[in-house]
Amino acid sequence: MSQGDEGKLSKIEDLKAKLFSRGFKTKVEYRDGFSKKEIKEVADSWETKDDPLSDFGRKFFMRTSIFKKFFILSISFFGLALLYGGYMFFIGKNTVSNENIDISILGNSFVAGGEELSLQISIGNRNAVALELADLVVEYPRNSGGELIGDTERIRVSLGTITPGQVHNKNIKVILFGEQSSVRPVKFSLEYRVEGSNAIFVKEKIFEVNINSTPIDISLEAPEDISPNQDITLKIKATLNFTKTASKILVRVNYPLGFQFVSADSLPSFGNNVWNLGDMTPGALREISVKGRMIDVFEGEEKIFKAWIGSQSRTDKSAIDVIFNSAHHAFVVKKPFIEAYFVTGSSRQKEYAVDSKAEVLGEIRWINNLETQVNDFQIKAKISGNAIDRKSIRSQQGFYNSATDTIIWDRNYISGFGEIGPGSSGSVFFSFAPIVSLASPMIVSDPSIVIDLSVSGRQDISGFELKELHNSDSAIVKVISNVGFAAKGLYYSGPFTNSGPIPPKVQTATTFTIIWSLSNSSSNISKGVVRSSLPAWINFISPVSPANENLIFNSSTREITWNVGNIGKGMGITSPSREVAFRVSISPSLSQLGTAPILINEAILTGHDDFANVDVRVYKSPLSTRLTNDPSFPANGERVVE
Repeated sequence: MSQGDEGKLSKIEDLKAKLFSRGFKTKVEYRDGFSKKEIKEVADSWETKDDPLSDFGRKFFMRTSIFKKFFILSISFFGLALLYGGYMFFIGKNTVSNENIDISILGNSFVAGGEELSLQISIGNRNAVALELADLVVEYPRNSGGELIGDTERIRVSLGTITPGQVHNKNIKVILFGEQSSVRPVKFSLEYRVEGSNAIFVKEKIFEVNINSTPIDISLEAPEDISPNQDITLKIKATLNFTKTASKILVRVNYPLGFQFVSADSLPSFGNNVWNLGDMTPGALREISVKGRMIDVFEGEEKIFKAWIGSQSRTDKSAIDVIFNSAHHAFVVKKPFIEAYFVTGSSRQKEYAVDSKAEVLGEIRWINNLETQVNDFQIKAKISGNAIDRKSIRSQQGFYNSATDTIIWDRNYISGFGEIGPGSSGSVFFSFAPIVSLASPMIVSDPSIVIDLSVSGRQDISGFELKELHNSDSAIVKVISNVGFAAKGLYYSGPFTNSGPIPPKVQTATTFTIIWSLSNSSSNISKGVVRSSLPAWINFISPVSPANENLIFNSSTREITWNVGNIGKGMGITSPSREVAFRVSISPSLSQLGTAPILINEAILTGHDDFANVDVRVYKSPLSTRLTNDPSFPANGERVVE
């Protein structure tokens, strides 16, 4: 071997040593013109990590050619296709699609309400399987409601099995109700099953029908604008358009909140808002006129009257079974052109409560709310009721006509009423007194006085036309029942026998009887209670008479309480008074020598007048040893002696 060969071998050996050396690093030069900022070292061995491909898969794909990969993927796809085909052949033959079911409705889309509508329904099956246990369900509103919720009519027709390619025809008749030009939906549902499944499948279709007329027309007539406390007339008109007689027809009216029913030209059959029109023949017209007024409403509020007409229910004679038609009338509460109202006291109310023994001063306040002048202004006040003393009625400026119980104020008595300027206001006054008292031989039940007001005038329009203006109001004055409460002290009379010296003697005990009695004139008084107390030098002595009266003495507070409860009207007038009696004892002190000591302090009766809806209070002064109600009591017998 030559020296040159030896040099080459040495270089090869050196290269091997470097290649198999752990510390050998190869210098890599990049010639592609891109900078390489990171150089990764090659691992000495395979690292164990989680990998979606197994070692076998990795090696397989690394060593398998592209052609082999494509061949394997083709075989896999072919296998999946065979599986799907087998599923469709053996299992998928029972699948069905609603898209392959046709529901066609042939019929008139316009009908008169209440008339029979005939519809032809065709159901076609374009599926490869039969529709088993098929039912056709038809739903539509039973009355004039436009929704398929609530009261609906339902028809179910059995169709049996609909084979592939078969078309099934059915004729259905429905009766629809509703207002003219309204739309009513008819819902068709096909319910079916398929072989091998217990599930129920549904195919639906909606057919809309327009109501071009109704069997019964109903309308409401009332003002568009209504003032508070103003009389209202609501007219209800019903006309039968049907060619056949309609039997047992009811009309129901819903009044808005604040409407006060007064009367109707035809008495309601149920309550104050349901009328039985009976049988209506073709072309028959029925009218109902309702009178009332709006109370406790405010300017700007919108109110609605609603009315329904239909056939009477078999189970509830006051209810409508099938509603044929409905109507409504909306109006707005507005400030009246001319306003007048009654006031007694400081504030305006619809009801007032006055004392039976007091004269009532009434004021009528008026105002012109127009922006124009009102001519020939007039106010009338009609005074009525079971508690008015007609002889007590007095009017300032106006004239009281006792033949009609009416006070009139107009230009003949007040010159300014000839022309009332825009925004002008003022008041007129009158007075009256109740006739109710304990001295009256006749008991007036629920005593009240009614004030009915009416105002009128004329508005000049465009200088040549006059518009009549009217408004009304009313108020009720309830008379508080005259409750009598008497308190008296006795020694020689009463249900108890008293002892001790008269006049009372220092440091010697003397007993006295106290009697409370109650009376009442016209209205029931509830929650009656009498309260009083004893001075420190007085002792309470049991028992009380009668024993069933609920009278309690509290020794700690020294308070006496008589729980009366109800005090009936006429007590003490047409029936005996109610009384309770008890005894007290006094042993006068030297400091009371020559005086008439107090036996019992002030007593107060409280209760509630159920008719006037007010609380009542009656006071009684303290009772002393001066027994003015005992006829046998001697003169100067009240003063303490030694």
